[in-house]
Amino acid sequence: MDGQLIAFTGVAAGMVAMPGADFTVVVRNALVSRRAGVASALGVAGGLLLHTALAVAGVAAVLAAVPALFRALQLLGGAYVLYLGVRTLRSLSRPYSAVEESGGGGVRPVRQGFVTNALNPKAPITFLSLLPQFVPAGEPALPRTLLLALIVVVLALVWFPAVALLVDRLGRWLRRPRAARLVAGGTGAALSVLGVVLLLEPLVALG
Repeated sequence: MDGQLIAFTGVAAGMVAMPGADFTVVVRNALVSRRAGVASALGVAGGLLLHTALAVAGVAAVLAAVPALFRALQLLGGAYVLYLGVRTLRSLSRPYSAVEESGGGGVRPVRQGFVTNALNPKAPITFLSLLPQFVPAGEPALPRTLLLALIVVVLALVWFPAVALLVDRLGRWLRRPRAARLVAGGTGAALSVLGVVLLLEPLVALG
């Protein structure tokens, strides 16, 4: 079994599940209706498909033209994953509501989900820095990054509709700040640990 694919799936799952704008818009619409929540979840997955497709093209070109950037991108990706984890953990000290700042109530749910994700300026940088870490040395970059991109989209298609269905069934409980803090705490801790591991791997290889 490919250990790098398993590791990437874990990292990608943590990043997809991390509470943020995508999570907020899905929860907000799911609190209106199950159909609206699932529709916005599909829109989020569409936005991720756009970002990963752009990242695949960029990563393949960078790795083919400048192999020396491989380690630099590895370190950047690990640092960014660690940053996301620490930032999420720090957010626990502030009041948090899963349904606040969702906005765009007049937009159709599927479009709202897509636009929320597609207009996130951090997403392409995240994927561009993360994907090269899981392309084995000597392996063609394009097929591998296509597979990694597919994993991200599949995870989104599983996670966000699941969130919508859970919110539809447990709407009152999920409105409570404590539930949002539990999700943020778990994903923040996981991302922090994964970020440290990703940073150490290329440093150990260089040593």
